[in-house]
Amino acid sequence: MTRNVNTDLCHAEDLLGNPALPLYEKRGRSVRGDVAAIIIAATLVRLLFAALTGVGVDESYTLATAREIHLSYFDHPPLCWWLTWAATRLFHSEAPALIRLPFIALFALSSGLLYRLTALLFSPKAGFWAVAAFTLAPVFGVTTASWILPDGPLVAALLGFMICLVEATARADGGWRWWLGAGTCAGLAMLSKLTALPILAGAVAALLLHPAKRHWLVRPQAWAAIVLALAMFSPVVVWNAQHHWCSFAFQGGRARALGWHPLAPLKTLGGQALFLLPWIWVALLAGLVAAWRNGRRSWESWLLAWCATPTIAIFALVGLWSNARMLYHWADAGYLMTFPLAGRWFASLAARHGARLHQIALTSAWLVAVAVVGVGAEARWSLLPISGRPASHGGDADFTLADWSSLEPQMRARGWLAPGGPAVAALRWHIAGRLDYALHGEVPVVCLGDDPRQYGIAHPAGAQAGRDLLILAPGMSREAIEQQWGASFDRIDGATPLYLLHGGRIAMEIPVYIGRSLKQ
Repeated sequence: MTRNVNTDLCHAEDLLGNPALPLYEKRGRSVRGDVAAIIIAATLVRLLFAALTGVGVDESYTLATAREIHLSYFDHPPLCWWLTWAATRLFHSEAPALIRLPFIALFALSSGLLYRLTALLFSPKAGFWAVAAFTLAPVFGVTTASWILPDGPLVAALLGFMICLVEATARADGGWRWWLGAGTCAGLAMLSKLTALPILAGAVAALLLHPAKRHWLVRPQAWAAIVLALAMFSPVVVWNAQHHWCSFAFQGGRARALGWHPLAPLKTLGGQALFLLPWIWVALLAGLVAAWRNGRRSWESWLLAWCATPTIAIFALVGLWSNARMLYHWADAGYLMTFPLAGRWFASLAARHGARLHQIALTSAWLVAVAVVGVGAEARWSLLPISGRPASHGGDADFTLADWSSLEPQMRARGWLAPGGPAVAALRWHIAGRLDYALHGEVPVVCLGDDPRQYGIAHPAGAQAGRDLLILAPGMSREAIEQQWGASFDRIDGATPLYLLHGGRIAMEIPVYIGRSLKQ
């Protein structure tokens, strides 16, 4: 009896007195309370980050092209654009701190959904660690959580889909509301980004190949969910049918066989590890490997493994033969499905090495928070010295984090924004987006290059025939402009360059040319 009492007292002392133990194991605090604390603290940091940083390349492009609402868009399905369009009208502003609010709120919701999913599949402690890792992984907890990107609504929709599917397949009575919820969330995921498709296909494969679950595929509930999801996705199909299937051709074209690169998968996986933090990436893969080893003995891990693996494998392997640049965040939807598995792995590890694991997580949290605030401060005030590179090529290493609003007063002072003045042209889609956002839609902006993206559809350059175009061409000489575009105008004149300012200092010189009377 004495030994048991002493053991209990020592255990209680450890829980109350050891600050390195997870919060949910101290002073009777609940796991849910600590998950809520993580979400609130991380959201406050993201709000500060959103207020400090100007809009980036993809955000500028999305904000500018979302001023007109369409059934779909060139780059991705429309949900991110629709959400941005609604936010600009709700706030009557395009200020990044305001327009990012829906995406920050979506990620807070996603964190809660991830906890719910992981606790439902495994345990509340696994849910705690899943949310902690999710928050600390920069590609999720910083960019997806703060920026105007399709990944924000995609992540929330996929997590909602997984919760509904797990609940639906656990009920012998049919669970109609859960199946319809799964169909709705699947539709929202497909309206967010096409990378939802391998996840949803993986879920169907998991059902088909699991003996205890495949009967659902011959029941009306599952088919009602599939029909509902496809109906929600129909605007994307209709828009693409009207525009020569350009979105599907654009995304599918990145997988064209153009060469052989045997080391590309290793490079892709290494980049993903950096974007996720290496110790989190290892845990995600460890959980995924364990899930495949369990096989069909565990429906929960079987489902997650089937949903995660296709996307991760596709983007690692496509680089073997494609010359397209494989961006590391493209596989995020696949890794999302592994966070519950990693949460379970971390929870089991915490049972043996809780103090050390918690210290690693706490240190990572501080490092990520300091980095986020530091990057935000640098983006806002340009605290670091300007590099020695020529200004025409961008002398400031981090000018891409600042918007291009400093160009608008310079152009206005020269009379270029007056009614009846020239339209503005860029040679690349992302420069067009930067300019369009900075000029608030006051003048037409077109893209003359061979990759105009949404500008080639919504604002084709040919619509400005007969009008002068103000060509802003960073890093390009007059000779190059004349060679490429001289035949498209009566003549091309030079003009005084503009200067992109960052923190009050010149970050980049932008050559300006005036194309007189664009030909049809």
